[in-house]
Amino acid sequence: MATLTIHPRPSSIGDERFFLRGAIAMTLLIFAGFSTQLAMGRSTFASPLLVHFHAVVFMGWVVLYLLQNIFAATGKMALHRRLGWIATGWIVAMVILGCWVTVAMVRRGQVPFFFRPVNFLVFDPLSLFAFAGLTSAAIVMRRRTDWHRRLHFCAMSMLLGPGFGRLLPMPFLPPFAWEVTFAASLLFPLAGVVADVRRSGHVHPAWRWGIGTMIGTLLLIELITFSPVGGAIYGAVTRGSPGAAVAGMEFPPPPAGPLITGRDAGR
Repeated sequence: MATLTIHPRPSSIGDERFFLRGAIAMTLLIFAGFSTQLAMGRSTFASPLLVHFHAVVFMGWVVLYLLQNIFAATGKMALHRRLGWIATGWIVAMVILGCWVTVAMVRRGQVPFFFRPVNFLVFDPLSLFAFAGLTSAAIVMRRRTDWHRRLHFCAMSMLLGPGFGRLLPMPFLPPFAWEVTFAASLLFPLAGVVADVRRSGHVHPAWRWGIGTMIGTLLLIELITFSPVGGAIYGAVTRGSPGAAVAGMEFPPPPAGPLITGRDAGR
């Protein structure tokens, strides 16, 4: 969460408790999702290096976001600013590795069976692009703390899908598994709207931009998925790979054996 702000506007004073609690809740949700899968044997440390790199970068961002909120809430703005510049460069690695792992899984024909392969190929990268866009906007607005922290909050909400997807009963949610995880992620910024109304009696415009971007991303994902564009992208990505034999708009069959995520991605 990059920032150079030192003097928050009066309208942002008093927000620290909500954003810190929100950051803690997001962190716990994500770690609970991944640790639950590990405890159930559905994740494995035998995954290839690409998956491990992605996991380290993803979890690293979660920790960075939590630390930035802790520093902001406790007045440690010098640390907040220094760590912010590191977080700025972290965004690039997040997008590159996230897209790389997605493409690897699709080409291997190993999309989770509760997602349509085309949908998975589209929503993972576009969610990352929305995250990067909102985060970049938050950095640009770093001198306006009220906007900065709300846009960052919405950006972080875009990353909650993997956490919710590991805690919700995904095998029972098709054909709307992706949409359900998105709706769950949207609860966090909506809680911010409610908190604003209770505290000040009005909704900060940053929530409208953030939530609007999230919903716009959802609509774009749906549009591409169910249009010829989605099929064309899927065909181009999977050409010459085992994934080409997997129907892009059909749900893959459940695995015959134990479901172990990420083991072969990137090999």
